[in-house]
Amino acid sequence: MAGRNLAEKAQLMDANDIRRAIVRIAHEVIERNQGVSDLAVVGIRTRGVPLARRLADAIRSIESTPVPVGVLDITLYRDDLTTIGVHPVVHKTEVPFDITDKVVVLVDDVIYTGRTVRAALDALMDMGRPRLIQLAVLVDRGHRELPIRPDFVGKNVPTSKREVISVRLQESDGEERVVIQELTGELESG
Repeated sequence: MAGRNLAEKAQLMDANDIRRAIVRIAHEVIERNQGVSDLAVVGIRTRGVPLARRLADAIRSIESTPVPVGVLDITLYRDDLTTIGVHPVVHKTEVPFDITDKVVVLVDDVIYTGRTVRAALDALMDMGRPRLIQLAVLVDRGHRELPIRPDFVGKNVPTSKREVISVRLQESDGEERVVIQELTGELESG
């Protein structure tokens, strides 16, 4: 976007903070669901996927029971599909288990407006009828446009509309931290 740049303001979480948040969320998931029977974890592409795998690993290490992990691509379910390009890149959804009657923990890195989660819910419902869907996010930055609220949150970070939360994970970015950035330059309306 012309006239817009991002300047890093502060680091919010380091690798240890991220690890601790995932372990805490794993304990909360187990406690809320009174164990892990019929539990599955599904990560929203891109950064929700490694977080989902880490969450499932943490649950397995606590409960000594493996939890299935799926990968969800929501590109075709987005309500802004026409604004992201003529030929959006669609990645593979990989949920190699039946979600019907399961407790599905949907995982994403940041929740902002709630539109990504809405798209993910639509995608999940096209795959089956889970008994329950819970939402786990690493960072909740506020500014919801839809009545969607996460069940499990690593860190709440109130932000302005000029700020951006950037989750950087080893698997996708080669580093492990969460930073807050601020838009500099003119905000375009429209």
